[in-house]
This record gives sequence, structure tokens and C-alpha cells, in this order.
Amino acid sequence: MHIGRIIDLSHEIVPGKEEYKLEVETHFVDELLSHYKGKRNPDDWYIMQEITLWDHVGTHIESPYHAVKEGADVSQLSIANLIGDAVILDFQHKGFGEPITEDEMRQAGENLIREGDIVFIKTGLSKYYHTEHSHDRPYLANDAVKWLVERKIHCLGVDCSGIENRTIKEQPNHRTLFEAGIPLIEHLNNLNALQENRVTVFILPYPIKGVASFPVRVIAIEE
Repeated sequence: MHIGRIIDLSHEIVPGKEEYKLEVETHFVDELLSHYKGKRNPDDWYIMQEITLWDHVGTHIESPYHAVKEGADVSQLSIANLIGDAVILDFQHKGFGEPITEDEMRQAGENLIREGDIVFIKTGLSKYYHTEHSHDRPYLANDAVKWLVERKIHCLGVDCSGIENRTIKEQPNHRTLFEAGIPLIEHLNNLNALQENRVTVFILPYPIKGVASFPVRVIAIEE
């Protein structure tokens, strides 16, 4: 079976080095499980780990429940909407704090985006993950997000820390997406490794009931 070229679009996350909490405690199984008491050879490496993390660690998907109380959580996201064609729109020319306008979004995507597509915004800023510049980025004008919603996309992703104007308190872009039932992925990685502007992607969030956001593995396949 020919699969094609596989590109991992997720960041590696490292306990103790992330902006948000990620802690790992390692135990031998007999320290945690009573039915293993006295059954593990002292020389055997047989472990279980307790992992504590915030839901925004690394490359993560945000469900509507993140900003809409009645919205779907990650367990309720449609997998069918998270597997399929993704269009990559290149905005690497945009500077820190600059808006990506509706006109710019239309010019970049009008002849590429089809109903049901996943859309990834490439800023080229994933290189700043794990640095003091991780939040330096352009943002999406709300009219640009509304234009994407009108195209009936299935998911939006960016290779930086977010889509909002960090100089204002409100989160209008999140609400626009989430009220339309469209999830958001932040901190994508390796978009510059893609050779095509349309690829097949697999976005597979773990279905944890009642959770608004969670780290996610995003895989692209190019023919």
C-alpha cells in the first residue's frame, strides 16, 4: 500500500520546558497497584506514570466548549471533519501585531478553499516555540474569520500561538469560529516542510468527556 510522504505537524512537548504545566511522575507498578505488590523483580523496569498537564500544552485543539458554554467538547468533535483535505495559506510576509484582513484572506484562499476543507494559516513562526517570542505573531481580523466560516470550513489551524489581537481583551475570533461549531488548532509545526498547498491531514484528539482543549497529533500526507 502506497501511503505517500508523511509530515508530523505537531510540536514535541517537554516536561518542565513548556509555557503551560506539564509534569510527569514515574513509579514502578508495584508502588501504585496493590495487586502487583511483591510480584515485580527489583531489576525489572516496569513503570506507570502520573501526568499532570494544562489543556493548552503544545500543539492543541480547542473545541467550541472552550468559549461557548453549550458548545461541543473534544469528545464530541466529529472525526469525519478532522480527516481530509487541508489547504495551506501562506502569510509569512505578515509582521508581528499585523492583521490578516478579509481582503488578504480572500485573495489567498478564494481559488483554493472548498466547502468542508481544513484551513491552515502558515506564518512561519513555529520556530519561535519554546522561546520568549512564542506569542509574537500577526492576528486574524474578525471579518477574515467570518469569511472562512462562510466558506463552511471544518477546522482552522495556525502555526503560532493564536488568532486574536493581543491588544484587546475580547476573543471575537474564537466566538465566531466556535458559534459555528468550528474547532481551532494552535501551535502547528513544520508547515514549511509541506511541498503542496493542499494535503491530506489526520487530526486525532483524544475523546475526553467534558474537556475543552487538549494536545493533539496532526499528521499530513503528501502524494
